[in-house]
Amino acid sequence: MITGANTGLGFETAKLLAEHGATVILACRNADKAADAAARITASVPDSTVRTLRLDLASSASIRDAAERLRADYSRLDLLINNAGGIRPRYAVTEDGFESTFATNHLGPFAFTGLILDLLLAVPGSRVVTVSSIGHRRGTIHFDDLHFTRGYRYADSYFQSKLANLVFTYELHRRLAAAGASTIAVAAHPGNARTEFGREMPLPVRVLMRPQFRLLTWWLIQSPQKGALAAVRAAVDPEARGGEYYGPPGRAQFTGYPARVESTAASHDTAAQRRLWRESERLTGITYPILGKPAVLGS
Repeated sequence: MITGANTGLGFETAKLLAEHGATVILACRNADKAADAAARITASVPDSTVRTLRLDLASSASIRDAAERLRADYSRLDLLINNAGGIRPRYAVTEDGFESTFATNHLGPFAFTGLILDLLLAVPGSRVVTVSSIGHRRGTIHFDDLHFTRGYRYADSYFQSKLANLVFTYELHRRLAAAGASTIAVAAHPGNARTEFGREMPLPVRVLMRPQFRLLTWWLIQSPQKGALAAVRAAVDPEARGGEYYGPPGRAQFTGYPARVESTAASHDTAAQRRLWRESERLTGITYPILGKPAVLGS
């Protein structure tokens, strides 16, 4: 299953996995766009099996409904790629009262992963891959104001959420290892990839993302096909281990074929990992399962 798989990196990830024989579930907010993406993949890969699931990570109701529908149709899941993400140039809150970027990029994936984790635990060697960003290096987790109620800066919100992706991955890895599970948690980042992600960004960013500028920006921005390879490597490389992080190598980590890379010291802060986990449980009402038992959904 790949979240946000109707376009960009998620679509390219799904297409590549389908080309190699995986049954792929596209979990997307817009059902029509998901169906169109599935049709494009099956047209390109005629023997593939591609299904869709409506999932809005900014809505706790949608997350619960999607988890219930998935559990009704499947008894096991080999791979979950938490790819969906977004950024809001202007402040917005979800129907649950959470700042939209933080909800979509962290709280939603945290809740959905928890609700379906037992489907992954049923499969030896299954994986949870969460897509972060080089932007995490500029991130701070604002525990005193996670939802930016005292002043919103879209970049700070996005960087916080991408740091949270890594903090979540490392804490999930620790908990899975402590429970003796063979399921692992791995993180990845695409570098700078030319996708629709920047469509709501300031004009200079939108201009640089245009395909006609690719010859000028080859060193700065890579194709979505190449950007997707980091998540795919984290998902299928037999040498990958829990708690690892994959992305384009090099000092800037903008472009290139994926390798194991390092994240910031802030992402490895064990106190922050535990604190964010507790806060995420409190905000979402989701307590992760012990081996073999479903997640607990709070009030």
